[in-house]
Amino acid sequence: MTDAPALSDRAKWQAFAVAVSVAALTILDLSKVNVGLPSIEESLGAGATDLQVIVAGYALAFGLALVPSGRLGDIYSRKIMFVIGLSGFTAASLICALAPNIQTLVIGRILQGVAAGVQMPQVLGLVQQLFQGEARGRAFGVFGATIGVCTAFAPSLGGLLILLGGPEDGWRLLFWMNIPLGIAAIFFALRLLPRRTGPRRDSNLDLFGVLLLGAATFSLLFPFVLTTGGPSDSPLRWWWIALAVVAAAAFVWWELSYQRRGKSPVVHFSLFRTSSYRNGLLVATAYFGALPAVFLLSTLYLQEGLGLEPVFAGLVSIPFALASAVTALIGGRLVNRLGRALVVFGLVFVVIGFSLDLLLAIVLPPELAPYGMGAALLVAGIGGGFVVSPNQTLTLAEIPVQEGGVAGSMAQLGQRVGTSIGVAAATSAFFATILKESGRVAELTAYHDGFRNGVLISIGLMLVALALGFTDLVARRRRQRA
Repeated sequence: MTDAPALSDRAKWQAFAVAVSVAALTILDLSKVNVGLPSIEESLGAGATDLQVIVAGYALAFGLALVPSGRLGDIYSRKIMFVIGLSGFTAASLICALAPNIQTLVIGRILQGVAAGVQMPQVLGLVQQLFQGEARGRAFGVFGATIGVCTAFAPSLGGLLILLGGPEDGWRLLFWMNIPLGIAAIFFALRLLPRRTGPRRDSNLDLFGVLLLGAATFSLLFPFVLTTGGPSDSPLRWWWIALAVVAAAAFVWWELSYQRRGKSPVVHFSLFRTSSYRNGLLVATAYFGALPAVFLLSTLYLQEGLGLEPVFAGLVSIPFALASAVTALIGGRLVNRLGRALVVFGLVFVVIGFSLDLLLAIVLPPELAPYGMGAALLVAGIGGGFVVSPNQTLTLAEIPVQEGGVAGSMAQLGQRVGTSIGVAAATSAFFATILKESGRVAELTAYHDGFRNGVLISIGLMLVALALGFTDLVARRRRQRA
């Protein structure tokens, strides 16, 4: 395999702009649709399980596609895989926008997730391929700022589109917006992304390993997709996790055996011997288990508990977006000097911000609660920018460029697993509490209790991320003194 001739700095940043723009489109779809759930429920008669699949099914499909797509991009062409994923995402968005019933919408949403999982590893692989050293830190700083802005602005954007389209069909605009943006991105991707002139020498794709990993991922996430917090949740769904353990063990055995035969496995387990990669992946998994859940819970609490319109409920997350965008750019420049300490500092701020979000939502009167929650999320956003992009830089710093796609896709898979588990656990606690207390206490009190129980789960996950980051920081300093 050889890459195209060396690119100029301008060409590198143009290619990066295309890649990060498409990543933004993908991340927006992870959370902007959350605001449209009440509208979808009313318009299509969706039930609790349908709504959960729309949210968590996207993340599940996303996770299933990540690793094989990252591997194919590393072997053959990140550009080709990027365009395939982007084209599929655009087509699936059209299916969702035109969906005549909830079944079609669910199918389109899952196809969207698959397509997003095809394209996202190529973004991280391209950053690895295009930049080195401090330039890579700056690139991940911009990437982290973009992800932070998209994650937090998505509810506001979703609410605005629903306001423009009306309460009955406004949710369709959430998907229509992807189509012109996707077509434009395909045009620029074909023109600006670097090409590859041939496959790598180890160009075999371990299909059986891919199937085993897919089975493990599906079995792990599927019970969380089925978790709604309602009385219809079957306890039998947790048996899927036992199957996940068996499939994961079979995957590890097969991959090691495959590698001993001189072939290239789906995942090189030597990557996990690199402490910066292993620890960074664990931090990101816990962090993304907490972050989207807090935004979703805040939106649900403000809409259903306090009666705010979707567009106003979404505005509460804007302070997080603005603060995290600024600190992500700063963090991208500081990470090579401060390392893991910067991530730990950011996580402390996020824990404080989330705790204030919970406290102020409950103690302030309803008319002031949104302002207090916005101020609390501003504090969290200051820390969030120092977590995502610096952690991404540290995670991939010691990974060879030729493994960038699969290494990045494993990191993304960890994030999607964290998101699926965190969202399912937090929202099920939220809804289960409200259902349990319905008719026994005041309605607002029930929403207070539900919000408290859900956000406490997210704070717990964020504390896990903080503990992992602090442990890694201490270990690094011990190695430096040795």
